[in-house]
Amino acid sequence: MKICCGVCVQLTLEQALFAIRRVLLAQHTAFPVSGADLYEELLSSTAILSTGNPSLDKLLDSGLFTGEITELSGGPGSGKSQVCFGVAVHISHHLKQSVIYIDTNGGLTAKRLLQMLQSETTNTDEQMEALQRIQIFRLFDVYALLDCLYGLCGGGLQQASVGGGSVKAVIVDSVSAVISPLLGGKQNEGMSLMIQVAGVLKSMAKDFSVAALVTNHVTRSGSGDVQPGLGASWSHVPRTRILLERVETPLSAGRSGLRSATLIKSSRQPLHVKQEFDLGWWSRAGGGPSGKRKLDQTEP
Repeated sequence: MKICCGVCVQLTLEQALFAIRRVLLAQHTAFPVSGADLYEELLSSTAILSTGNPSLDKLLDSGLFTGEITELSGGPGSGKSQVCFGVAVHISHHLKQSVIYIDTNGGLTAKRLLQMLQSETTNTDEQMEALQRIQIFRLFDVYALLDCLYGLCGGGLQQASVGGGSVKAVIVDSVSAVISPLLGGKQNEGMSLMIQVAGVLKSMAKDFSVAALVTNHVTRSGSGDVQPGLGASWSHVPRTRILLERVETPLSAGRSGLRSATLIKSSRQPLHVKQEFDLGWWSRAGGGPSGKRKLDQTEP
């Protein structure tokens, strides 16, 4: 009898363990999902934000994609900051969405944003509402940048949503200004800090469905070709990279704002495609409402 009871108890325990195992497997085992379902899920969580400039939108396959990092690289005077100003104004005014603008160069002024908005609308109330939707952070070292980004992920994005629009874009102009001084030589912590910045930007873009737009400086390779700065490690961070350059030709005489944009990294478009545009586009009320329709069509 004792042996029988022992066997019965053992069988009961095994049955209980198997039952628990079945329950756990049922609750936590991944179920197969088709590629079509994943694609539909991606579309439902992705918005495309028009930059307000048709040439850039064409290069970007319709605009800035939420959940991704897009980079503008270029030398001094290439127009990186001006493009960022225009994008911020277009998203805040036409799309009625909030923008986080992190300025590490000290080049952003409310006066410049107001000038752009005045070319979009003469209504002062609309101008002020659009300005309120652009939240500006002036930071001048990588530690302050990291504190700001972590703070935004920890609830700051929700607090920055004003005027009925959520934060749809985070602009960092420029990411290289605070990272590149720490790279090279014996400053090994620079690489670690750069990886931290990359990680939190990626997480923010994905987890909060925002489009991250960053600017970067350029360097020259051994063969003399112009290439984005921050090295090979950073090159894997942006999903899309655009190189901005001045257009210096006889045809551009008297048009100092003419720029060339070259697509140098993309998972959607053929590479090395070029588009020319005028930096003054955003100051001539050229954006129009088309960007808002584009957002409405892709955002549930």
